[in-house]
Amino acid sequence: MDETPATDLDDLIRRVDPDRWISSRFIGAPEARADVVALYAFDHELARAPRVASNPLIGEIRLTWWREALDEIFEARAVRKHPTAEALALAVRRRRLPREALEGLVDARYRELDPAAMDEAEALEWAVGTGGGVAALAARMLAPEADPEAARPAGSTWALGRRALEAPSLRPAFEQMRIRGRAGVRRLPAAAFPAVAHAALAGRSGGSPLVRRLRVTWAVARGGI
Repeated sequence: MDETPATDLDDLIRRVDPDRWISSRFIGAPEARADVVALYAFDHELARAPRVASNPLIGEIRLTWWREALDEIFEARAVRKHPTAEALALAVRRRRLPREALEGLVDARYRELDPAAMDEAEALEWAVGTGGGVAALAARMLAPEADPEAARPAGSTWALGRRALEAPSLRPAFEQMRIRGRAGVRRLPAAAFPAVAHAALAGRSGGSPLVRRLRVTWAVARGGI
């Protein structure tokens, strides 16, 4: 457990989660960057559970698998041989991440087992629990002295913006969340800003990788989304 497949996970996140991967490039310390990428990889695995399952029961089984991985991590048992589980275990140990916050990420994904039934209120709760929860944890990892909840609205903005691209009826809720996100990031220290910089891309579709990188770079430079 002294070494993690950081390079492999970094490549994975670059492919499947390019917005947050761009944000992670602004984390200066390699060890901290690897730990945040491990968190993103964990969130990616949770997001895959409902998406690749042939029915809700299979999705629940996949989510339970990751809840059991958390049991192993927090009970100091041997962690299952999975690159993300092993990297997350190391990040938990180094950053002293709270179990309840990671379990909250698992709980939030149960809403996706029946996405057709997700109304606006549920979509808001989903965004707060998924993108918002990850942003709060990443901010805690990067700046332990900061209030991690200041990052949650920006992370929620990013998640809700992605859903609003497919469901235009969520656009008003997204705009309201973006106002909250912009206010929240002003309370974050510079060290924690990479946890939310990707929110500058919220609600935007397309654009070349260079343009998207420039948008995030500009957000980091001015400390706002």
